Amino acid sequence: MNKIQLGWIGLGNMGNPMVMNLLKAGFEVSVFNRTKEKEAPLLASGAKSASSLHELLQTCDVVLTMLSNDAAVKEVFEGPTGLLSEAHPGKTIINMSTVAPETSRYLNTICNQHQVHFIDAPVSGSVKPAQDGTLVILVGASAEDFEIAKPIFEVLGKIAIHVGEPGVASSAKLAINYLLGLNLQGVAETVLFAEKNGVSKEDMLNIINQGACGNGITNIKTPSILNDSYPAAFALKHLVKDLRLAKEAGLNSPLIHPLYDSYAAAEQEGLGDLDVMAIISSLKSKSF
Repeated sequence: MNKIQLGWIGLGNMGNPMVMNLLKAGFEVSVFNRTKEKEAPLLASGAKSASSLHELLQTCDVVLTMLSNDAAVKEVFEGPTGLLSEAHPGKTIINMSTVAPETSRYLNTICNQHQVHFIDAPVSGSVKPAQDGTLVILVGASAEDFEIAKPIFEVLGKIAIHVGEPGVASSAKLAINYLLGLNLQGVAETVLFAEKNGVSKEDMLNIINQGACGNGITNIKTPSILNDSYPAAFALKHLVKDLRLAKEAGLNSPLIHPLYDSYAAAEQEGLGDLDVMAIISSLKSKSF
């Protein structure tokens, strides 16, 4: 049994399997979710349920958050009944949600004011890597805090990369998700162009994946494209949010604006809750 007492907030598609892996590794984990029904599978596997955010931080050494957006994270930290609503000096909070770099720096500041350690640790990877414990964890923290979190990250991911202070990891996450968007937009446009000119999507995807242009994400998304089925591993609406955050953080490159517009249009067309690869469905109805 690992002696570090962990708390977890946020039991969505990513949070649930990540907590399950921590339980399997022998960590004691207490969970808090506003929708208590979501806690049931984890409680059956040995997790405990906290009645409040205050109780969670009071009884745990390290609390991790995996939430959908900046507003949700800020509410958990500084709301009237939030983690920092009472004094808990010496505790550690790890935010694994994708938020703006400025939000991470702000959270670090208010945690320091409460003598609480803060680690910025968004992840690269979706549901399957979360299930398999093979996420890439991007870490913004002091060297000392990174050492504290290493045993946790070793369970959740295949590698944890310490990129700098809090805020830097959030920038790294927005950068890699920008590349993700470019990759999937490019694959979608390529397949649609090829189909329009008599090349089957099966053949075009084989050409992509067997050649130098193929990569992990093109292989992962090939079955979805072939089956024209896009259950969410990483919902399209979340990539729209991340591209917007990248723009707000200063990304002003030639491709970010049309890329953001393309995914935002797909969300407005009702594809937001589908997987990000559903961008191909949006594009199909346009110039192709």
